[in-house]
Amino acid sequence: MSGAPVAIEECRDGDGSFALADLVGRARPLVIRGLCRDWPMVAWARQSDDAFARELARRDNGSEVDALLLPPGEGGVIGYNTAFDGFNYEHHRVSIGQGLQRLAQYSRQPEAPGLAMQSALIADCLPGLLDEHAIPFLDRSIQPRIWIGNQVTTPAHFDEYHNVACVVCGVRRFTLFAPEQARNLYVGPLDFAPTGAAIGIARLDRPDDPRFPRLKLALAAAQVAELHPGDAIYIPPMWWHHVESLQRINALVNYWWRPIPAAGHAPDTALGVLMHCILAFRSLPPAERAAWRELLDYYVFGDEDPAAHLPADRRGILGPLTLGQLAEARASIRRYL
Repeated sequence: MSGAPVAIEECRDGDGSFALADLVGRARPLVIRGLCRDWPMVAWARQSDDAFARELARRDNGSEVDALLLPPGEGGVIGYNTAFDGFNYEHHRVSIGQGLQRLAQYSRQPEAPGLAMQSALIADCLPGLLDEHAIPFLDRSIQPRIWIGNQVTTPAHFDEYHNVACVVCGVRRFTLFAPEQARNLYVGPLDFAPTGAAIGIARLDRPDDPRFPRLKLALAAAQVAELHPGDAIYIPPMWWHHVESLQRINALVNYWWRPIPAAGHAPDTALGVLMHCILAFRSLPPAERAAWRELLDYYVFGDEDPAAHLPADRRGILGPLTLGQLAEARASIRRYL
């Protein structure tokens, strides 16, 4: 990345009085230094990588988690193979202890494979960690996940959820892009993506690649932070984040949640809606696409209430819905589909 990147806004947890209200609704990322500084995992990491791995392995219950194995020639960057008909890693199922043993082995090799244990629910594989590794301002129903690996990079991708990610071992560099930068990140297929999340295929460390001339525009708007054990970052929904793990063993615990303003009104993911919109609108003539854009802005994305002129009991899908009305609306949508 050329030039000095813009630092992500930061605060310090200080006396531990940080609140969820300080995050939700801000619509911008925030680094929270020291948020989880008192966690036992952080203390183990501060002793040594070996101490961290030893203590974590002691608490492993043997459940298998997803693990990606990248050949040394890939430089640890998760992505597609050269033919673009598959991915550049092997998928395995291993226990946390087995993965840690493999990481110890790789740490002694000058050109080691990349290994990343991905998105493992702590309740399933390390349940003994739950009580001592909580964030006070998050509801205990939000289940934490752990990510462990060596020097692996996950290219820019977005989540639909609010995300608090806590580094507990090693160092991770986060490079974030606002949602409007999607056009400059050269995103791969929505329906054929490594680990299920559409990723940018332009390498951030190759800004002069002639195939991706707009990448420099994204890099000029990037926000960057390096997190150390005990630090956390809040990533708002739909923000693109590129995550580099910089040391021989790195671990992160994250919490995803999605506040729903009215129970049951939104699916767990809206990616299906996005793909259906592509099928429905993308191939229309320009004038029709423009007309649908106006309707979507009016009914979905605008701040004006499109049903304000209607009687309260005749607003249909634009008004509050009972569970029965919601079921009828979904059945109607299925018929349209």
